[in-house]
Amino acid sequence: MNATSTANPPASKTDSRLKGLDWRRYVIYIGFVVVFILFAVILGDRGFLSSNNLLNIFRQTATITVIAVGMTYVIACAEIDLSVGSVAGLSSVCSAMAISQWGLLPGIAAGLGVGLAVGAINGALVSLLSIPSFLVTLGMLGIAAGVAQWITASAPQPILNETFNMIFGSGNLGPIPGLLFWSLAFVIIGAIVMSRTKFGRQVVATGGNRTAAEFTGINTKKIKFQVLLISGAAAGIAGMLYAGRLQSGRFQWGEGDELSAIAAVILGGTSLFGGHGRVVGTLVGALLIGLINNGLILAGLESSQQQVVRGAIIILAVALARKK
Repeated sequence: MNATSTANPPASKTDSRLKGLDWRRYVIYIGFVVVFILFAVILGDRGFLSSNNLLNIFRQTATITVIAVGMTYVIACAEIDLSVGSVAGLSSVCSAMAISQWGLLPGIAAGLGVGLAVGAINGALVSLLSIPSFLVTLGMLGIAAGVAQWITASAPQPILNETFNMIFGSGNLGPIPGLLFWSLAFVIIGAIVMSRTKFGRQVVATGGNRTAAEFTGINTKKIKFQVLLISGAAAGIAGMLYAGRLQSGRFQWGEGDELSAIAAVILGGTSLFGGHGRVVGTLVGALLIGLINNGLILAGLESSQQQVVRGAIIILAVALARKK
């Protein structure tokens, strides 16, 4: 009797912990492992597990990761930014054109300045005029894409500056792609700021309950402006990463990245409805999308079929979104 009575409580505690565990928080990690194993088995003879292919996945997802880290702050604040893809394209062509005219530093300043300028405009319209971020950034998506195509006459802008290309995408540190360091730097800084700083707590509070946040003294309009500014800056840097990796600026770079970034953020555990943000989860979400894209290419699927799968991922992301 005594042995039974002493054995039951630990078992009941374990059961209660398992029942209380929110498995949705770990779906992205489980999904990543399952998809990786599936592709490894099916596509192992097509070079999926080769070191070059695995490094290519990191290269291809680096820009999405950078954009998605900025998007994590926006969505955690219960806003949205649909302009990031076209901003990346505009940033790439502005960097390329500035480099050809004035050199390296003006080119970097131009690319970053585009992201900051667009982010500031988005933030001002949302925070000061109270226009929904969906409408503001949807309009900005068209404006940025149109400007990028207009100023280049739809022609690619080559980048011949080897230093720029090495820093923003083409360079490696030993066998490790430089793009991997860019994405890890954004994730580490983004995760620390989100979880360890006053600003990160204010972003989550604003997204969770704006009225309650204002009662505690948080300037929610300022927070909304700042998260959209961060998102614009991240998109600007992502555009330069596109330009450096592909050694040219084109208005098409970043096209559709807003959907991939949103899917990565939501799959990573950030609440679509605000009030919760997980930057590390965003990294895994971006890698999962890159993993799927890579596997579909190796499997021989056409681009149209890849778009269907990508759309299904976005629907799955919304279905799994955590409601607070």
